[in-house]
Amino acid sequence: MRLLQVFGLVLVVLGIFALAYQGFTYVTHDQVAAFGPLKVWQEREHTVWLPPVLGVTALVAGGLMILLGRKESPSGV
Repeated sequence: MRLLQVFGLVLVVLGIFALAYQGFTYVTHDQVAAFGPLKVWQEREHTVWLPPVLGVTALVAGGLMILLGRKESPSGV
């Protein structure tokens, strides 16, 4: 596979995941207070939303890259 087709395939896979999950959540640990050796921590959830337009755009761009990669490939290979 040519490099353009590989990038296109990666974009298609990322686009499918973006449409399927529409976001992801991660947790951070923040120190709230410290009193000598005693420390108080707080877990905070952060959500990153992925709009559906982003997934569709990645799918279309990936598909175009795959098609363009095929046209650049020499015939018979």
